[in-house]
Amino acid sequence: MNTKKNSKKDGMSTFKGRSIRFDDKYLHVELKDGRIISTPMKWYKELQKATLKELSHYHFICQGTGIEWPSLDYQLSVESMIFGVSQKSVA
Repeated sequence: MNTKKNSKKDGMSTFKGRSIRFDDKYLHVELKDGRIISTPMKWYKELQKATLKELSHYHFICQGTGIEWPSLDYQLSVESMIFGVSQKSVA
């Protein structure tokens, strides 16, 4: 019997975003379960270079498990933020 919360079920991540916000150091994502996760903006060079207008133009993709900034052609997995996978270590 699998009792793990937030385990992958049917290949889908259960870490789903509700909203995002930024400050000068962090990207903050509120999850649908109410938790808030924060990761350093320095992990995301494309986002650091973006204007506030570009950053605010995002939407959730893949049933809430990812975030996309269409004008930046940039996508980010919520799961990678939770497990501390920076862009540098993914590439």
